[in-house]
Formats: sequence, structure tokens, C-alpha cells
Amino acid sequence: MAATPDIRIAPGTQEWGQAAASLILSVSQQAIQAHGRCLIALSGGSTPKTLYQVLATPEWNARFDWSRMAFLFGDERCTPPDHPESNFRMAQTELFQPLNIRPEQVHRMKGESDDTTAAAREYEATIRRLTNSPAPRVPVLDLVLLGIGEDGHTASLFPGTAALQEDKKIVTVGHAPIGIRSRLTLTLGVLNHAAVVLFLVTGSGKAQMVRRVLDQESEADRSLPAARISPASGRLVWMLDHSAAQQLKKTPSH
Repeated sequence: MAATPDIRIAPGTQEWGQAAASLILSVSQQAIQAHGRCLIALSGGSTPKTLYQVLATPEWNARFDWSRMAFLFGDERCTPPDHPESNFRMAQTELFQPLNIRPEQVHRMKGESDDTTAAAREYEATIRRLTNSPAPRVPVLDLVLLGIGEDGHTASLFPGTAALQEDKKIVTVGHAPIGIRSRLTLTLGVLNHAAVVLFLVTGSGKAQMVRRVLDQESEADRSLPAARISPASGRLVWMLDHSAAQQLKKTPSH
């Protein structure tokens, strides 16, 4: 049974950041209580950056048991870790360093590798080790943060690419149509096995795609990568600001 999206709309960026931080706190506490730690896959981009800055404030920092958190990445551009467009670099600058997260808690994708297929295989092995999930078992991540592109992509799963069809590997090589083309990305199988998937979307530039993904009025809409995120037994939450939600036709649950 696919998850029904829990759509939450905040009036502005500040309220959005507080609401997203509150949800992540509650998910992390539940995971830590259930099995001693929280395994979270981070997203890159400008929207998560806003969230990471909220989490790094004294108010939120003090509420989390950061020592029990382990950090993965949903995708990464094939660049060195100090590259301006590296998802790891952004998380390192905005989250890990301000919170004094220990290096051993962070598991980054090796985007700088000359052999992207080998890097994807190595990252799959890392996730399987962390979750004690030998193949063919699909690992369960406690929380996955995702964004959405104006073309409907999420993580580095782009429309019409082979990565979107991958159904055996949990990490694969993705290809972007513009920018840094070669990527490493989690696949639909592991994303749809997560306990909680949280889409973080702000701004009017994303409003049309949010409507297409959530209202799903056509077959083309239903086949968009972001529309194919529907955890089998987990929760699916969309955290939107008013601008990103402005074109929605269906009545949100919050």
C-alpha cells in the first residue's frame, strides 16, 4: 500500500524552517528510542541549506542527540568534496562543522572517484554495513530528505534516465541533463523503503512541479521521478512554504 502524502504548508520561510526542524527532531527521537541511533540521508541544494542553518542554531542544536545520528547522502555530484557544488561540502559547512559532528558519523559519496560505478558499489556496501542488510534485503533508512527539481527530478533521478529504472542496485550512477552531469544517487528501491521520506520544497519556482507531482492529473505527472517516491510502509511528508504550495488543487492534510 503506497503512502498517502502528508502535506504541510508553512506561511513563510522562517515558519517552514521551524516546522521542518521539529519534524526531524521527532523522527530522530523515535529512531533513537527504537534502535539506538538515527540514520538520515541528506539532500543538497539551497532549500536544505536553509534547514541546516536552522538546525545549527543554539535553540535547535541543544534539542538533538547528535552523537546518535549517522549521516548519509541521497545523491552527490561527481566532484571533489571541496568543490563549490558538492552536496557534502555544503553539509560540512552548514551542518557538520557548526554542530561538531564527528567525522566517523558522516558517510559521504566519493564523487571524486575516477570509477563512478565502483564508487556507487562502495556506497551500497557502506549502507548495507550500517543497516546490517546483506543483499538482496533492502536497507531501511530512518529518514531521507529530498528536494524536487523544476523538471520533476529528485535525488539524482532524472526523467527518462537509466537510474530511474534501476531495480537491483540501491546506489547507481545518475546523469543530469545540465550542470555537472555525472552523479551518484540512491535508487527508488531504497528511497521507497525508508521509514520517513521528507520532501523539502520552497519558492514559487517549484509551485507548478509541486502541483503536478501531488495532484497527479495525468500519466505524465505520475511518471515524474518525484511522483514515484511513495514509501511502501513508511511515511511521506511534503514540507512546503506558501509559495511552493500556491498551485495545489487538492486540499492539503495540514
